Order: sequence, then C-alpha cells, then structure tokens
Amino acid sequence: MFKKLLCVLVMLFATTAAFAAVDVNKADQAALESVKGIGTKVSVRILDERKKSSFKDWADLMSRVKGIKEGAATKLSKEGLTVNGASFEAAAVAAKNPAKKK
Repeated sequence: MFKKLLCVLVMLFATTAAFAAVDVNKADQAALESVKGIGTKVSVRILDERKKSSFKDWADLMSRVKGIKEGAATKLSKEGLTVNGASFEAAAVAAKNPAKKK
C-alpha cells in the first residue's frame, strides 16, 4: 500500500514539474529551450536582449526579439513561458499597442 501511495505522489510531482513556468527574465539557455517552440536561435536572441535589460512585459519581449510576435507568444505562453510571472494575453497587448492608422 505504501509503495502505491509513494508511486502516485511521484507521478503527481513529475506532472507538476513538467508544466512548471519558465520566466524569460530568469531562465538560462537550457531552461528556455525546454519550452516547446524555443530553439537555439530564439533562446540566444532572448538572452542577448536580456543582457541589455530585463523584459518589462510581453509587448517588450515581442518588440525586441525577432521571431516572437502575437501568434508565437500565445503558443509559448501555453507551453509555460512567462514574462515576470505573467502569461500572454493578446487583448492586453493589443490595448497597449493600438493599430496604427494609415
């Protein structure tokens, strides 16, 4: 009985750890690349920009890192990427960056 309980607890812990958030301002290259959708090139771009200054929010990340726009941000957020602990919300970014008029 004890072995079964221990096994269940280990499986629950492993599941929780698999969905742990990766904060773009704190993660190293390996942690960034553990997020599905981030490869070597994007992780290097993130780290290079982060050396200049931390990312304030998702809009800041998307404006500074080539290859991360609204669609990619949505997918990366679903995979566990956060900026300062916040997941991506497209509506909030759109409100901060209203469409330019022609």
